[in-house]
Amino acid sequence: MRLFLLIVLATCLVSCGSAVVDYDEGANFNAYSTYNYYPTIDSGLSELDNKRIIRAADSLLQLQGMTKSDRPQLYVNFYAKEVITNSRNTIGIGIGGGGRRGGVSVGGGIPIGGREVEQQFTLDFIDVMNDNLVWQGVLDARFKEKASPRQREMHYFKVLQKIVKKYPPKE
Repeated sequence: MRLFLLIVLATCLVSCGSAVVDYDEGANFNAYSTYNYYPTIDSGLSELDNKRIIRAADSLLQLQGMTKSDRPQLYVNFYAKEVITNSRNTIGIGIGGGGRRGGVSVGGGIPIGGREVEQQFTLDFIDVMNDNLVWQGVLDARFKEKASPRQREMHYFKVLQKIVKKYPPKE
């Protein structure tokens, strides 16, 4: 029983995902205090999701001490790649039989919970002066295809929170 619980816990931890960060080691992240959004964001998402992401990013970046400005030092860009899949949650069913000379069994799983959107979300910080990418965070996440607007807002807030937590890079 202990082994089973350990396996379930490990599976849950792996499926949560963590942000992968890459950055320019030559960039002086202490010099960046202002930001705005890249003028032409092509996120691959709906305009409503773009607005949700911008609201979440504004609140999280301002908590980091950054200020939104018309003359920013950093441009913020974001985009997502999405794939719709069936839920990974299933109900298992099985039929079995046996006897003295052998047995037969049949098993299977019925998907429950509806379809999900698997998303790879990327957040870029671009040095405005040099037009160079200086920091990038990527996170794999998923949410229900039929999520309500409030659920989508919470999804993007949590995704951005995990990514922005890793900015600026710790040396």
